This record gives sequence, C-alpha cells and structure tokens, in this order.
Amino acid sequence: MLTTKWTQAALAGLILGFLSSNAITGSYPTAHTVIWKSTNFKTILTWEPLPTDYTYTVEFSVISRDKQRNSNCIRISTTMCDLTSSLTDLNACYVADILSEPPLGVTSDLTEFPYTSSSRFCPSNDTDIGRPDFKVEVNNNKKKTTLHVTDPLTALFDDDHHQLNIRDIFLGKLHYKVTYRKNKSTGKKVFISKSSVMELTDLDQGESYCFNVQAFITSRNINKQLGELSQTQCSDNDKHSIFEEVMDLTQSRKETGDLGAAKMIKGGSRDDHQF
Repeated sequence: MLTTKWTQAALAGLILGFLSSNAITGSYPTAHTVIWKSTNFKTILTWEPLPTDYTYTVEFSVISRDKQRNSNCIRISTTMCDLTSSLTDLNACYVADILSEPPLGVTSDLTEFPYTSSSRFCPSNDTDIGRPDFKVEVNNNKKKTTLHVTDPLTALFDDDHHQLNIRDIFLGKLHYKVTYRKNKSTGKKVFISKSSVMELTDLDQGESYCFNVQAFITSRNINKQLGELSQTQCSDNDKHSIFEEVMDLTQSRKETGDLGAAKMIKGGSRDDHQF
C-alpha cells in the first residue's frame, strides 16, 4: 500500500516537473515595425523582430467586426503573413493584431498575450498597382500611333479560378495616363484614356516618339491614384536615331583619319625617294 502511494506521488511529481519545464512565466516581446505590403492585391503583413523562444499569431478583421485567423499564420516563427486570400471584401478596411505567444507544446501562465496592432489597410485604395506592359503600333502612313496596353494581372481569382486583372476589379474607374515626347526632346505631353487601346493622332509624321504608361484610378486618394510607371518604349522613325548619328559621325571621322594617314604615307614615300 505504501509502495503504491509512493509510486503515485513520484509519478505526480514527474508530471508536475514536466509541465513546469514546458511552462513559461512572464511576458514576451511585442512585434514592431508592422507594415502592409501589397501590389496588385498580393497582400503580405510584415513585422519585426524574429522570435527566439516564442511565436507569433496573426488575427485580422474588418474594422469593428469579429477577429479571424489565417491557418498559415498561427504560432509561426517567421515575421510575415500572407493575407491575400483572407481579405475578401476589397472595398472594406482591415486591421490586424500580431500576438506574441509561446511555441506549440509550451504553456504559459498568461491569460492574455501581448500584441501589436497594425494600421488600417483598405485593399481597393491601398494596394499598389504594378507597371503595365504595352505595345506601340504605327500605321503604314505614319499618321496614327496606337498603344495596346495589357491590364496587369492581380493575385486574385474568381469562383471559376479565372485570374482577375485590374480592370476586372476597378471597372470604369480604371484609366491610363500616357506620357510621351519626341525621341530627341525633353518636352513631354500627357494623354488620359479610359481604354486599354489608345490612338494618338497629333504626332508629327515620320518622327520617333517615346512613351510611358501607368494606371490611373480616379476614385482613389490623390497619393494613390497613379500606378507604377511602365518601361519606356519608342516608335520607329524615318530619320536616323541618335545612336545611328553617333555611329555615322564616328565612321566619318575614321574614314577621314584613314584618308589623312594615306596621304601622309604617300607624301612620305616621295620624301624617301628624294633622299
């Protein structure tokens, strides 16, 4: 009987010791430098620092609504959480809390874990719009130049698993701002279009023009209306480009130099003959 009681007491002591060794007392460091990073509705929440003996859990919600969790952002040891698929109401505004919690399998005497809240994030207004691709087409008589813009794809899909582009989301609110200039000029002009196909007819015939395009969303706050500027593309022309002119000048100087050298050699031969 005594042996049984001793065994039970020893076992209880071992269990208590195990639980104590896997329990954490005190608080954890809180996250800081919490930033929403979002381009074309690919939205990632980041923060610092990397955890050591603790983990992070992210809770998010539409402002003033119940908090939710993303299954990939519970007790994680990283400092980022991809919330792209979680922010389903693009016209709503969200906030997130980053909780500092013990690792899986470790208990704590805390009833509430410390956390840091993010700033609010409104997908439709705050996501950055990436630079578009476009093609330049000049008609045969050189009187009309057409830009064909490809609406940038987003990270979102519809119910049929079709990837959405920014026009699918912004619809008539999406415009494009075209900035253009003559190839050898610094003066710029601006053209705004509601369409992804833009015809420019006020260009000088036979001249080369250079173009940049960026999304322009009129419904947004003014500091968020313009997307990333595209790469520059230039049309062909009937005249020599700057590069060709430099090459022609270089070749001309080379030929002039060769001719001068030939004359010097020829004259030198006569001098040799005179000696």
